[in-house]
Amino acid sequence: MYSIIVVPPPTTEARQPRPQIRLAPGERLSFGRAADSALRVPHDGVSRRAGEIGAQGAFWTLSNLSTRHTYVVENPEGAGEHVKVGPGRLDAPVPFEFSRVVLPAAGDLLAIEVWAPRHDYLSAGGGPDGDTTAPAFSVDRTKRYFAVLAALCEPRLRGDPHAPLPTVDQVADRLRPGWPAASRTSVQWNIDYLAVKLRLKPGPDTADPGPRLNGKKESLVSLALRFDLVREDDLIVLAARPARATR
Repeated sequence: MYSIIVVPPPTTEARQPRPQIRLAPGERLSFGRAADSALRVPHDGVSRRAGEIGAQGAFWTLSNLSTRHTYVVENPEGAGEHVKVGPGRLDAPVPFEFSRVVLPAAGDLLAIEVWAPRHDYLSAGGGPDGDTTAPAFSVDRTKRYFAVLAALCEPRLRGDPHAPLPTVDQVADRLRPGWPAASRTSVQWNIDYLAVKLRLKPGPDTADPGPRLNGKKESLVSLALRFDLVREDDLIVLAARPARATR
């Protein structure tokens, strides 16, 4: 079952796709400057044994093995929401579905992305002792990835079942009134995330990352429309939201 996906910091070769490290429940991933770290962060400002990420089913934990630096776990969709993990703190639980672990490194800030796409729910009719069930496709309509999916589906939901899909740039333009920071990179990131979340790519419980997925947008839209993950009523998420007051 889906658990945790870790995306290492970007390298100097920005055009190279970043690998994804998949963790099943109970697995742990050490990171740091040491050559034998499971996730090596080759920066002089990062401790040799910097920390450890633990997969715990629907959430994950962060251990800060540094003796001096506080790590910050940001929720990119939380309007500044974050969690601080102080030096020496072990197994701090992180509740965010999307997270950015920010490591201070001698004047630089390095980011490790962590995705937690697994959602568990109480089965229908089950009481407190009922078994949990994982729905076939679990989406949160308040998240930006759902807005991206809705924008991809919009042309066909508007009445043309064979309409060409919007480009990534067109999706970014469509979302920008309600999401001013929308860009080609952020939209593509959400499309990649959706491919994993909706199981078009292998999940973190498998060691094989799977072949490169061609026609990713077409596959996502086909799946979403076939199973009613996005309906015409859902296009309301594309409406511009009121701008927040600046502080």
